[in-house]
Amino acid sequence: METKNRTPIITEFILLGFTTDPKINAALFVLFFIIYLVTFIGNSLIIYIIITNPKLHKPMYFFLCVLSILDLCNSSLAVPRLLCDLFSTERTIPYMACRLQTHAILVVEGSECQLLVVMAIDRYIAICHPLRYPVLMRWGNCYKLVALVFIVTFMLCSFPTIVSPFTICYNQINHFMCETLAFIKLLCENTSEIELQIFAVSFLTLLVPLLLILLSYACIIYSVMKIRSAGRSKAFSTCTSHLAVVALYFGTVMLLYLGPASMYSTDQEKYSSIFYVIITPMLNPLIYSLNNREVKDAIKKEILAKFTK
Repeated sequence: METKNRTPIITEFILLGFTTDPKINAALFVLFFIIYLVTFIGNSLIIYIIITNPKLHKPMYFFLCVLSILDLCNSSLAVPRLLCDLFSTERTIPYMACRLQTHAILVVEGSECQLLVVMAIDRYIAICHPLRYPVLMRWGNCYKLVALVFIVTFMLCSFPTIVSPFTICYNQINHFMCETLAFIKLLCENTSEIELQIFAVSFLTLLVPLLLILLSYACIIYSVMKIRSAGRSKAFSTCTSHLAVVALYFGTVMLLYLGPASMYSTDQEKYSSIFYVIITPMLNPLIYSLNNREVKDAIKKEILAKFTK
């Protein structure tokens, strides 16, 4: 039953999930478990290969390693609990755990968007200004860029919601996790200002980064077209993986966070979250490993080394 109380009274929330049908839940458990297993193994392998292989100690692969860490965190913040809830009759989550999950998911998702911009700039400098690349993308600058990504994301995505007071009236969340758009439906007050704030933050963390990525690749395409045809395919091959990840991630997230407010109360928001929280973190390492010769060679050598011991 839904309760209507002040914030101090509500100590836990009920996650409604997808369904109460045990057969459907069993099928969903198998599906999500396999996806999470592939996600965990794929991203962990990418991280391990990049850290242990000296040939991959380059800025491009450093950013890829950070991306895999974010994908691993993004999936791990939601999927393990989802798997437990599929066989649970209560599906409750403590108030503080729910708030922490909300903020953590915001920071991870926002950081991934900003990191994709950094990766696009890295490719732009490597292709358009190769002689200046060692100076501009030296390790000190790479570390500063990643630190800036996390700081800016926290200040934009999480900090405003921490300091903003609000009153909660309901304890049932129509979602499989504590997601921001589902969480604001629990508030007692008018949420129009909060929705405007979410749109403004989404504009800064989604639309602006996407425009910067598109601008970077427009410059890359312009520069590559000047190269002889023999060198074009090699130049483009370093960018296709990144573009595929950008299309996968930004497509769903922008549809969700930049969509009309009327979408917030529908199940579409819940099912859209499956894509960028569960599916995309699984696909990212597959895209990079299958479309990158250096990563593929490093993985093959590692597997051969294990079997020949």
